[in-house]
Amino acid sequence: MRLHRLDITAFGPFGTTQHVDFDALSAAGLFLLHGPTGAGKTSVLDAVCYALYGSVPGARQSGTGQGMNLRSDHAEPGTRTEVRLELTVAGRRLEVTRQPPWERPKLRGKGTTVDKAQTWLREYDATAGAWKDLSRSHQEIGAEFEQLLGMSREQFCQVVLLPQGDFARFLRADAEARGRLLGRLFDTQRFADVEKRLAERRRAAEARVREGDAALLADAHRMQQAAGDAMELPELAPGDPGLAETVLGAAAVARTTARERLSVAHSRLAAAESAHADARRALDEERELARLQGRFAEARRRAERLDARAGDHREDQERMARSRKAEQVAPALHVRAEAEREHRGADAAEARARSLLPGALADADASALAAAARRAAEELGGLDAARRAERRLAEVTAERAGLDRQERADEDVLREADAWLEGWDAARADLQARIDTAQEAATRAEQLGVRREPMRRRLAAARTRDALTEDLETARRRARDAGQRALDARAHWLDLKEQRLTGIAAELAAHLTDGEPCAVCGATEHPAPARKVAGHVDRAAEEQAHAAAQEADRRHTEAERSVAAVRESLAAATAEAGEAPASELAAEADELEQEYARARQAASGLHAAHEELRSAEQERERRLAERQQAAVRAASRLTRREALEREQTQLEAELAKARGAADSVAARAAQLERRAAQYAEAAEAVRAAEDSAQRLKTADARLADATYRAGFATPEAAAAALLTDDGHRELQHRLDAWQSEEAAVRAVLAEADTAAAARRPPADPAGAERAAAEAEHRLREAVSARDAADRCRAELDRLSARAAEAVRRLGPLREEYDRVARLAALTAGTAADNERRMRLESYVLAARLEQVAAAATVRLQRMSSGRYTLVHSDDRSGRGRSGLGLHVVDAWTGRERDTATLSGGETFFASLALALGLADVVTDETGGVRLDTLFIDEGFGSLDDQTLDEVLDVLDGLRERDRSVGIVSHVPDLRRRIHAQLEVVKGRTGSTLRQRGT
Repeated sequence: MRLHRLDITAFGPFGTTQHVDFDALSAAGLFLLHGPTGAGKTSVLDAVCYALYGSVPGARQSGTGQGMNLRSDHAEPGTRTEVRLELTVAGRRLEVTRQPPWERPKLRGKGTTVDKAQTWLREYDATAGAWKDLSRSHQEIGAEFEQLLGMSREQFCQVVLLPQGDFARFLRADAEARGRLLGRLFDTQRFADVEKRLAERRRAAEARVREGDAALLADAHRMQQAAGDAMELPELAPGDPGLAETVLGAAAVARTTARERLSVAHSRLAAAESAHADARRALDEERELARLQGRFAEARRRAERLDARAGDHREDQERMARSRKAEQVAPALHVRAEAEREHRGADAAEARARSLLPGALADADASALAAAARRAAEELGGLDAARRAERRLAEVTAERAGLDRQERADEDVLREADAWLEGWDAARADLQARIDTAQEAATRAEQLGVRREPMRRRLAAARTRDALTEDLETARRRARDAGQRALDARAHWLDLKEQRLTGIAAELAAHLTDGEPCAVCGATEHPAPARKVAGHVDRAAEEQAHAAAQEADRRHTEAERSVAAVRESLAAATAEAGEAPASELAAEADELEQEYARARQAASGLHAAHEELRSAEQERERRLAERQQAAVRAASRLTRREALEREQTQLEAELAKARGAADSVAARAAQLERRAAQYAEAAEAVRAAEDSAQRLKTADARLADATYRAGFATPEAAAAALLTDDGHRELQHRLDAWQSEEAAVRAVLAEADTAAAARRPPADPAGAERAAAEAEHRLREAVSARDAADRCRAELDRLSARAAEAVRRLGPLREEYDRVARLAALTAGTAADNERRMRLESYVLAARLEQVAAAATVRLQRMSSGRYTLVHSDDRSGRGRSGLGLHVVDAWTGRERDTATLSGGETFFASLALALGLADVVTDETGGVRLDTLFIDEGFGSLDDQTLDEVLDVLDGLRERDRSVGIVSHVPDLRRRIHAQLEVVKGRTGSTLRQRGT
């Protein structure tokens, strides 16, 4: 990938359009991007990254999701932010243009509107000599560059835009931090996914195996419960080795014992069944003999009872004969009794009816009474019109009373409405005044509410400012103390180093051996070796002092960082709070809160006042409507009352004539109704009494004739011989029972078996029952024992078959679990044969780190004049896992040490070498895309002149592979050493770019 041209408009600190000719800069192989702090050196690199990936590197991309923060604050309102980059990648010359979304002034009217982001991609067609459009899609263009470059935005920022601070931290980081960085660059997540997947499969397989073992153990315990003492099962748990074999073995022994017990139970059952059958037969014989003997004895007793009741039986037969004769007279007796009852009732009714008649009709016959009843009914019919007039008079009277009540109610309504409407104007003015006051308070509360949060933030910032002022002085004092300790420690180390160098000859001479060549001059004879003097400083003391000096430098650096952090926080707090004292701000905030509370309290009655006014207006409308309706009703009442008075006078005259001597028409009608009913009732009673007397006479004649034909002297004698239905049934039942009993006794006494049984000795069924019960008890015990043994055998067979099937199914699961567990332990670094406890991802990253260290060493040796070499280490660090160690070998001492012990300048060129090596390895890893343009960001200020020359020689040597390297730095000495320069000039109206030496 080679950059050709970059155009930046309204981007970052650049308010106008700026151009960068990378072809001219790259011609020198090494160029410098410099400028004062904050001018925008990094923004040039941000523009390159944004053009390719649509976002800026690292933490600078936060908040730029919509592209608004990319826009320059110095740009004119009508100038759109744009980045255009022309480059060659994979043999294709491309031009990409990106415009982030921006808020521009509206073309019509006031205000602003947001334009969407725009992206273009073009390719130069060498054959046609023109550019052709490829795409305008953000997603397609981003995917196209990621595929062409073969790396993600994070990898590009690490490989092309080399951030030295990140690699310095990489040198000092622990294995976990290095693993995270390398994992992002080399995309080893798939290996971590393999570890996770194997661990999940191991847990799942283990759960299935344990679940199968638990089910097998449950079946084993069920078999143990079924077999009882026939099965011995040791204490086992899911996952125990040999569990399946132990369970199956114990089950086989239990099944054999159960079958033996079942055979014995069958034999005992057969013997019990035979004994039980014999006892049942003996019991049946004794019961049959006892039944026959009892039957014969019972028949003899029944015959004796029949003889004792023979006289009563003959009387019953005679009574039944007399009853059958009396039944011929029964219908006539019934008719005569019914006729007599009706006659008595008719006579009583006639007497009651005649007692209510007036004296003139007391002895009248039925026809005279009927004529009187018709005359009373005719007079009653003439009162219907008078009844209607009476009802209408009551309605008229009620309506007049209602009009009077309505008149009084309307007078009350008018009086209340007039009284209420007199105070309406004053009440309305009072409510409106309350609304205006509450509305003003609400507006005031809203204004004060807007000021509350800024005041709170300012007060908090003031308190933070006061606290940070004290913290800053403390941090400065600590930094000064740390700086002094660092100077003292460095001076002490340099003194010891100088003392050691002074006596280095004696130290070398201590290792001389006769006959062996000298490491300095090569001689094999050592006639006068140097001797150590008192106070000689050895290598260990010097290294200890060196380490102490480095530790003091580190603490000093940390203290300076703390001062800068506190100063930055103090500046932010001061900018927010200003110079006002915190107590003054607290008083202002308290006064604001109180005023806000008072305004809220005053505004709280606004809604209630509005509601009261609305209710009062509705009440006014109702009162006015009621007053108008009352007036209309009063006018209509006057006309209606006059009409009712005329109608009432006419009705009263008509009713006075119809009532006569009665109090009312209704009373007169009631008198006539009672009189007509009495006459009609009396006429009917007289006719009924005459009819009943005739029926009684006829019934007496028929009864006398029936009595004579039946053979009775009088009707009373026939009635006495007649039986009731219940008496007849009872008597017939006694006669039938006698005949049945007599026939049954004779039949029993005539049976041959019964007579023969009576001649045998008495039976003993109780003894036979006891013997049969004992035999049945023994049979039930034998059956229960046989069934229990059979159930035990069947249950053991079923559970044993299920356990064998479970063991068969668990076989592949156990094999799978063993295989997956070995693989999971191996990839997770916990297996016994994984001596270094190295995870799979760490193993892959260790291989990549080894490649990076080898590639970085080539440049590090040149930068350090052959002194330092980077080596990868698999040694375990503390209790962690091995694989990601990184050490540096110092050729001057021949010892290997941790990269964290390098000085500031050494750390810079070591991290630079590491970054260049990492760029080569990542480039090869991502498909071998050629990277012809690289950028190195800062860090050169920590180098001395000699080291700086060596580093520049290494960077200049990159031109051998036709590469161009851009150094981003503000170190003044680099401006003399590097002629091709891109300068960023900072100004009040924004930054500008200037190219020199091209």
